[in-house]
Amino acid sequence: MDYGKTLHLPATEFPMRGNLPKREPEILKFWEDNKIYEKRLEKRQGNKPFVLHDGPPYANGKLHIGHALNKTLKDIIMKYKTMQGYYTPYIPGWDTHGLPIEHAVIKNTGLNRHEMSPLDLRAKCKEYALQCVEEQKKDFIRFGVLGRWENPYVTLRPAFEVKEIGIFGEMAKRGHIYKGLKTVYWCTHCETALAEAEIEYKEKKSFSIYVKYAYLQEVKRTLPADVSTDKAYAVIWTTTPWTLPASQAISVNPELTYSWVQVGDEYYLMATDLVEAALKDCGVEDYKVLNTFSGEELEMATFKHPFIERTVPVFLGDHVTLDAGTGCVHTAPAHGEEDFGVYMKYKNDGKVDFEIASFVGPTGEYVSAVDTDRYGDTEQSLAGVEIHDAEVPILKIVAHNGALLHKGTLRHQYAHCWRCKNPVIYRATEQWFSSVDGYRQQALDVIDNQVQWIPKWGHDRIYNMVADRGDWCISRQRAWGVPIPIFYCKECGEYVCNDETIKSVQAWVAKEGSDAWWAHTEKELLPEGFTCPHCGHDEFRKETDIMDVWFDSGSSWAGVLENEGIDVPCAMYLEGSDQHRGWFNSSLLTGVATTGHAPYNAVLTHGFVVDGEGRKMSKSVGNTVAPSDIIDVYGADVMRLWVSSADYQADVRLSKEIVKQLSEVYRKIRNTFRFLLGNLDDFDPNKDKVAYKDMTELDKWALLRLEEVRRKVTEAYENYEFHILYHAIHNFCTVDLSAFYLDVLKDTMYAEKADNKARRSAQTAVYEILTTLVRMVAPVLSFTAEEVWQYMPKEDGMGISVMLEDWPEGHSDHYDEALAEKWNRVLALRSELTKALESARQKKIIGHSLDAAITVYADGEAYQALAGLGNEFLASLLIVSEANVVEGRATAPAEAVATEEGHLSVVVGASHYEKCERCWIHRESVGQDAEHPTLCHRCATVLAD
Repeated sequence: MDYGKTLHLPATEFPMRGNLPKREPEILKFWEDNKIYEKRLEKRQGNKPFVLHDGPPYANGKLHIGHALNKTLKDIIMKYKTMQGYYTPYIPGWDTHGLPIEHAVIKNTGLNRHEMSPLDLRAKCKEYALQCVEEQKKDFIRFGVLGRWENPYVTLRPAFEVKEIGIFGEMAKRGHIYKGLKTVYWCTHCETALAEAEIEYKEKKSFSIYVKYAYLQEVKRTLPADVSTDKAYAVIWTTTPWTLPASQAISVNPELTYSWVQVGDEYYLMATDLVEAALKDCGVEDYKVLNTFSGEELEMATFKHPFIERTVPVFLGDHVTLDAGTGCVHTAPAHGEEDFGVYMKYKNDGKVDFEIASFVGPTGEYVSAVDTDRYGDTEQSLAGVEIHDAEVPILKIVAHNGALLHKGTLRHQYAHCWRCKNPVIYRATEQWFSSVDGYRQQALDVIDNQVQWIPKWGHDRIYNMVADRGDWCISRQRAWGVPIPIFYCKECGEYVCNDETIKSVQAWVAKEGSDAWWAHTEKELLPEGFTCPHCGHDEFRKETDIMDVWFDSGSSWAGVLENEGIDVPCAMYLEGSDQHRGWFNSSLLTGVATTGHAPYNAVLTHGFVVDGEGRKMSKSVGNTVAPSDIIDVYGADVMRLWVSSADYQADVRLSKEIVKQLSEVYRKIRNTFRFLLGNLDDFDPNKDKVAYKDMTELDKWALLRLEEVRRKVTEAYENYEFHILYHAIHNFCTVDLSAFYLDVLKDTMYAEKADNKARRSAQTAVYEILTTLVRMVAPVLSFTAEEVWQYMPKEDGMGISVMLEDWPEGHSDHYDEALAEKWNRVLALRSELTKALESARQKKIIGHSLDAAITVYADGEAYQALAGLGNEFLASLLIVSEANVVEGRATAPAEAVATEEGHLSVVVGASHYEKCERCWIHRESVGQDAEHPTLCHRCATVLAD
């Protein structure tokens, strides 16, 4: 293998300071110059693949910290899987069509889309999208993410669009696509239909009104015989007065109990259980419930619209609840999903024959059909008035007609457009839909049997969404996107979509991209001589709607994986938890509808990033933390460490204080690497290694702990529980290594002769720890691991980059259970003794621990464990000059202090021997060598050699 160029770093820099913001770009250039991503694929060519398909972020605006969380999680997984030997192509991508980009272009340029040709607007959108791709790409690379950045996938590329059109055609062929009138989410500001995934909820202040519909007649008499019919009313409650002109029915629940209630000289129809609350809301205290009956008895009773000459029938619907209102629901099929559903039931059953009253245009203004003659004496027209501006006039009309029982306001959660942030409405329009009923059960079976959901609750979340969702509205009334490839016959009006038309459109798109739909006539786009299969006519018009952007991204398994020759289903999709209703959902539906299976075998979900107090991040609140806020100050590795530290399956907290704490954790890990490197300066692993059987027991213990940590970290990576590996590595570096093992080794490393067997044993252990640890942290602390790799001594055959290395192999021979049990006991006793030493230091009995002489009185197993070490070794473990173990706590002198745990009694005093100037240990032999009167015998001997 070509090992490429060397990463040149100043030899003094790593041991001194991190300086990650400056150093990391140099490492990025090293990876780029040496084509590390390509080399790792080359090395794994032919191995079992692990493909994590990248969910496309929107090519719109700057990246936020959620992007950093998402891309870093993906990168950690892919780097680990690569080290485990998998073939891991990672092709990042972008969503480049749709409303958000078109909206941004119009906002940024001030252009009027109605005054532009579709091709001109599309050119502006493409330019903006590709510019955003380049800007975001630089940031993703800066995060340390390895992938095919020079050729990512973007949904506006012709090859992608061809696949998407093919998926649409296949779904149409299988009967899963239809056009129909339905009530859908509609943004009047963006002038388009929206899918559920494009809706977000936030608080809105609305009118809260009770309106009276005058009694006309009933099929089954519920109104008491002695009640005057001209004083009887059904009372509805609504928070959308603007929908009242479209009110065509009243819905009641057949299972609920209803009553006629007397209030003064009037009689109101309400659900019995809501009478008290509703009348209290209306300021009514004095009332009388006259009777009770089931809602079923009210079916097809008729009432009069409060200000339009219209008879309003009563429908039965189980969507009516006792949550609020009166139990009599004003039903406007043009502006309510449930309203539309109950209307269609009665229409299809032949019980009503009226058409839907739809008076609202695409921009949210009433059309001319709503005119003055509909409002009695008020002489007020609503034509041309924006619906929300019309609410006060409508209230005046209702009040003028004596139908307004009460008016108030309330704040509630209301649907808003995900892009323009304005309130949306329901609007009955003709749209293209995917009939989910045609493949719903198959999708549910796939959710149950094919896909691993991580965490497990993801299964129930998406299962319930698919089980409950209505048909998928896939058409949008915009220009920037993939066209819906439908032709309408001008003669018979039927639409045409078949294999022949789809292949012809695909051929044009392959050559020119989806602009071809707008650039060419119908005759050019259709096969030569094509005629209508319904009537034989040869004149057509094109559909003007484009596909839902979720259909775009939901087709990426074909547009990317199939185009790249990657097997579908792939190993994993990984996105935020909101994608159960977004990308996970749309990918599942397109996959099942056309192939019978999901395009993924596993779905891993992460939560959202919130501030340190658990609040949603918001620029207006001032609690946001941008990726650059971390990287520019601390470096990308600190940000990546934050990602690994969090249990990302829930919401992830982040604040400047949290980042600062993590920078301290990073510093400790980095300092551990510095110490390991610093003690291998004269170590050649190719010839200086000591065989395991010849190593000291302390070094064997270090390798035992390393193996325990390696197993735990490997399991954490395998289970995608990165916070577990974060804690394991952090504790290993700070507790096992820095606070104990490496501290104890200092005398051996610094004072013994270079080739001393104990020193070489320690260096062998240190080298094994270093080479294992640097590999284990490489998927997370990628920049730091690469920097360490460049400094460390190499064994023959090691590569140019840690990113090309294999995962560290296990050493079962290092896992000695008897040794583990012994040293667990020893370390517990050592902990008691170090506390005693610290107490003596605080009392000024000693200064540095090497000034101390300690005598330990112990019984039983504690005595056996300490005595078995030998006094000299115990002294080195405690980092003191003298240590003596005496059997029998009862023999301890009065000044002995019992440890907190009660296992030992200890006397700590200052050593009476002189301190060696070289090793700082107080020894009896200091001054005995004439040539080195300030040194101990050991140090004098080392220098003499």
